[in-house]
Amino acid sequence: MRITKISDGDKLTIDIEGRLDSNTAPLLSKELEASLDGVRELVVDLSTLVYISSMGLRVLLSAQRKLRGKGTMIVKNPSEMVSEILNLTRFNEILTIE
Repeated sequence: MRITKISDGDKLTIDIEGRLDSNTAPLLSKELEASLDGVRELVVDLSTLVYISSMGLRVLLSAQRKLRGKGTMIVKNPSEMVSEILNLTRFNEILTIE
């Protein structure tokens, strides 16, 4: 997994490439922990993510909860495979997906 961060004022865009699973989810979690202070808009780009596990979903949900009342989180461009997982788990009803 590769994580690319772009910070623009109080907006943070994170691009996640590869697989977000039990091996890589802790890395993303630590990266988000260190980066969310002062963020009012978090954009998570999943266009190059090929797989997401329940651990990966948990990390996204945790980030959204941390921003609650302070900002927003948008998940953008999920691949077909990732979109199917989001739909099957009904995370498409919890997360804002574009």
